[in-house]
Amino acid sequence: MEVDLYERIWMWAASALILMFLGAIILTTGAEAIEPPSHVETIDPATIPTHPEFGTPTVTRRPDGSIVVPVVTTMFAFSPTPIEVPANIPVTFRITSADVIHGFQIAGTNANAMAIPGYVSQFTITFPKIGDYQIVCNEYCGLLHHMMSGKLIVK
Repeated sequence: MEVDLYERIWMWAASALILMFLGAIILTTGAEAIEPPSHVETIDPATIPTHPEFGTPTVTRRPDGSIVVPVVTTMFAFSPTPIEVPANIPVTFRITSADVIHGFQIAGTNANAMAIPGYVSQFTITFPKIGDYQIVCNEYCGLLHHMMSGKLIVK
């Protein structure tokens, strides 16, 4: 059986691409380059109930006027809820999980982070519009995942 020249070229090109993709996966796995996003700090998930920041998460104002919101995700809730923040002021969300991987997405904005047990994810956003926003979990976390939501009130 004879294979046409152009078919051989495409077969070699496809094989080379597959080898490149597998090589990239093996290289990043071997170099341990795959880590959770925004790996800023770690926390022991077992100590969350007694942790000074995450034990009773409350919205606080920094001396510079910005807002800090610590958030704990658990099956199947966000704490605190509802979260009330002022408009046009930078709000820093610090998020962790007490049990499994959860998502933290504020619908209608570009605010999106993963809550991973043992890690604290952090991002800052300013809300220009007053209103109510829904917070949803966008990482499957169990049977009642579809019921996991919270509320953000921008005043």
